Amino acid sequence: MSDAHRSGCPINLSLEVFGDRWSLIILRDMIFGGRRHFRELLTQSEEGISSNILSDRLKMLLDEGMITKADDPSHKQKAVYSLTEKSIALVPLFAHLGAWGRRFLPVSEELSIRAQLLEEGGPAMWEQFMAELREAHLGKPAKRKGPSVAEQLQAAYERVRAWQAGKG
Repeated sequence: MSDAHRSGCPINLSLEVFGDRWSLIILRDMIFGGRRHFRELLTQSEEGISSNILSDRLKMLLDEGMITKADDPSHKQKAVYSLTEKSIALVPLFAHLGAWGRRFLPVSEELSIRAQLLEEGGPAMWEQFMAELREAHLGKPAKRKGPSVAEQLQAAYERVRAWQAGKG
C-alpha cells in the first residue's frame, strides 16, 4: 500500500478518486450531458460550480486518468475533455446512484427521468450507453439499431419538460 492512500480498501481508494461531490457532477455532466469544454461544464451545470473548483477538479480527474484533455481543432484557445475507460465504466454506478436517489430522496421529475430509464433498461442499456460513450470519447465504433441511449434519455427529458410546461 502507498503512503499516499489512507488504506488499501477498494471503497476508500475509490472515494479518494471521486469522493467529493464536484468530481462526480463533472463526470455526470460529461457522461449524460455531453459536455466536453470548460465553459460548458462551468455554465450548464444545475449546481453552479465555481471556475476555480472546476479547474481544480478537472486537473485532479486528469491526474487520476479519469479524463483526457486535447486541443480543440475548431478553436485554438479551447480544450476538449474526453472520458477514459475508467470513467465510462462508472455508468452502472451512476445508474444505481440515480435509482437509489429516486427511491429515497425528493427528486424532480424532469431530472430523474433519465435515472428511471436507466434503472428500467438495466445492464443491457448500460452496456449500450458505455459503447456509445467509447465511440464518442475513445473513437471505438459502436453497433446499434435505432436511436442511441443518449438520444432516448434526452427525448424522455424533453417530453417531461414539455408536459410540465403544458400543465403550468
